[in-house]
Amino acid sequence: MENERIQIEKNGKTIDCQVLFTFDCDENLKSYIGYTDNSYGKNGRKNIYVSSYNPLGLELKLEDITDEAELKMIGEVLSNLDV
Repeated sequence: MENERIQIEKNGKTIDCQVLFTFDCDENLKSYIGYTDNSYGKNGRKNIYVSSYNPLGLELKLEDITDEAELKMIGEVLSNLDV
């Protein structure tokens, strides 16, 4: 799925995004997708977003991540990736 394009809805608009990576977590049995809309933050770095998703679903439905333990785990994964 890496380097594919996806479309997401953000603030009522459809935005074209590039998939950067996907990974599965054996601890919580969830799948995650990292993507970018190629925008840059105030710090000058490219904005990267991560959401959970069901890889077996017929339609890609991204879920927000709000759990602190999940956010920490994702931060550790991101620190080991070259994106």
